[in-house]
Amino acid sequence: MVVKLYAGARVSGGSSIVATVLLAKNIPYEHILVDVPGKQNKGPEHLAIHPFGQIPVLDDNGFILYETRAICKYLENKYPGHGQQLAPVPTDAEGQAIFDQMLSVEVNNFYRPMFKIVQEVVFNRLFGIEANQTNIDQGVKDLGTTLDVYETVLAKQKYLTGGQISLVDLYHLIYTPGLAPAGVDIMTRPERPNVTRYFAPLLYSPILCLSSVGVGGGMT
Repeated sequence: MVVKLYAGARVSGGSSIVATVLLAKNIPYEHILVDVPGKQNKGPEHLAIHPFGQIPVLDDNGFILYETRAICKYLENKYPGHGQQLAPVPTDAEGQAIFDQMLSVEVNNFYRPMFKIVQEVVFNRLFGIEANQTNIDQGVKDLGTTLDVYETVLAKQKYLTGGQISLVDLYHLIYTPGLAPAGVDIMTRPERPNVTRYFAPLLYSPILCLSSVGVGGGMT
């Protein structure tokens, strides 16, 4: 049975990360369209599979899972021999520890300020709400502090968890691609050459950053 990915018409945000992982893992999937503008995600049928009325949602032969990071880690654990390896094997205690460490950093130190900016410059503007410049400035300041640390980390290694791309790197792309088009060009700045080297190809095409071994998959 083909895995089902419930997502909007434009597979973006967290849904795009799940789709990228499915492709990288060579897992065929079916895109089940959720009409978010029409508020289908708030209807009883969708609430039965995601009580918060959000996307993405994964249906793997009747096993229902929501939340982007949980879905991606599940796919990595459920299909370890498929396509690209995107997390350390369970027996690699040190590798798992570094992975979890940087996952915590991504959630607490990167995603929060990044989403504060996105909320103002993307979502509020989309719904005709005036952006709060104070929130934008604070988000840019906090995100800049995180990127300064990343600059040091990435001076020593190619990716945030080491020499190979991982789920943690992909999680950094949940909403980040929306920043520059909205006028907040913070991810590729000359004062942070290592951060620029890291983010530029990821923002251009995460699939191209993945190993060519096993990358294929497909959407039905």
